[in-house]
Amino acid sequence: MELTAAELWAYIQEAVRASVPEQGFRTWLAGPKAVGLSADELIIEAPSPFHRDWIENKYTPLLENAAQRILNRPLGITVTCDEAPAALPVPVPQAGALLPEGPPPQRPPAPRPYLNERYTFERFVVGTNNQLAVAASRAVAERPAEMYNPLFLYGGVGLGKTHLMHAIGHRIVADHPDARVAYVSSEQFTNEMVSSIQQGTMAAFRRRYREMDLLLVDDIHFLEGKEGTQEEFFHTFNALYDAQRQIVLTSDRPPKNLSGVEERLVSRFEWGLVVDIKAPDYETRVAILRKKAADDNLVLDDAVIEYIAQSCTASVRQLEGAVIKLLALSSLKHQEITLQLARGALNGMLRREHDEGPVLSPERIQELVARRWRVKAEALASKRRTKDLTVPRQVAMYLIKETLGTSLVHIGQIFGGRDHSTVIHSIKKVQEEMERDPEFRRKVDEAWEELRAASLQE
Repeated sequence: MELTAAELWAYIQEAVRASVPEQGFRTWLAGPKAVGLSADELIIEAPSPFHRDWIENKYTPLLENAAQRILNRPLGITVTCDEAPAALPVPVPQAGALLPEGPPPQRPPAPRPYLNERYTFERFVVGTNNQLAVAASRAVAERPAEMYNPLFLYGGVGLGKTHLMHAIGHRIVADHPDARVAYVSSEQFTNEMVSSIQQGTMAAFRRRYREMDLLLVDDIHFLEGKEGTQEEFFHTFNALYDAQRQIVLTSDRPPKNLSGVEERLVSRFEWGLVVDIKAPDYETRVAILRKKAADDNLVLDDAVIEYIAQSCTASVRQLEGAVIKLLALSSLKHQEITLQLARGALNGMLRREHDEGPVLSPERIQELVARRWRVKAEALASKRRTKDLTVPRQVAMYLIKETLGTSLVHIGQIFGGRDHSTVIHSIKKVQEEMERDPEFRRKVDEAWEELRAASLQE
């Protein structure tokens, strides 16, 4: 089967993803688009000259090796950039010359922001895990700098934070074509600042970001420990906020949990609205898969969709990765997508019933909590209500709900047939204790991080 430039680039991205840190992949390799393909060359377009140079210097050999593995022949990767032509110099009027009549000159046209064309509100599936985040994002897009400023979205990897951020940008650009919009990761912001310092162009760097109407900053938690960048971003934030310009930030945790970030920045992050996005529940995962199939004209049987939805519980990205892997194998083998093919294609990636490897499941969460609280895992589902069991039982319920999106009724069944109201009380109790006791919060956060690491390895 002959691949288009876009299809080949998607396969290359998927092939190198495991070899690149997640933040590096999202910053440098997720954004560029394939714009041309010949017998010996794939051309991709980066959103800026800085992007282009970085990819050429850091990732070209990796990309070309992946292309060769996919095609079984060498293929060169060329990175281009759609740079706007330089503005013509404005002639200086001679002494005594009359100035032209008419309105004063307007500010130059807004640069084209890099926004992923697939990340729109129309393509975002709303579920119980993200309703508030979607509502807040739509409100910001409709009335920038009037409703929630800044808007701070946080949650685990691959849950839709970046999608919502781009959707806000798309809507504002559509409604206000002259709006100046910038999307940047905190790592890219740092790298551009360092480059500007080295080249003596800090004034231009500051002017670029502080004149934006909408500033979208992804993964703000990567500013932790970067004192110089935090100082620069503090002044950028103030300049935009004072000028009533909209700011949207994302992170993997709420502002108050950002260690190594100055208190004055943390307090500003909390000025607007802070809202979290949780892992999608089963019904939302099914809806996401059906939406993706419809948008991409894919034919996926209900049995295949249900199998993936039951198996991939960690994130939206895991769902999409499963579909991409399944499509790739289907194309290579020239076979229809069936449940049998899905089981074979996704072997080692999904939570399968007879998988002998480590999997993220309610049972595994119970085992992890029991180990950390020094109790027996089977005791968590018992009827005993002693304090040494009540606390880890409540923590396990909280983590199962937060990481897997399991329904309250099902969680109650897991823990000895308890009523869903008991589960609600337990989850609320854990949340309140985390607010009150920093040591308890640290212990729960460490358990959360261990589970998150496990989910990313599956």
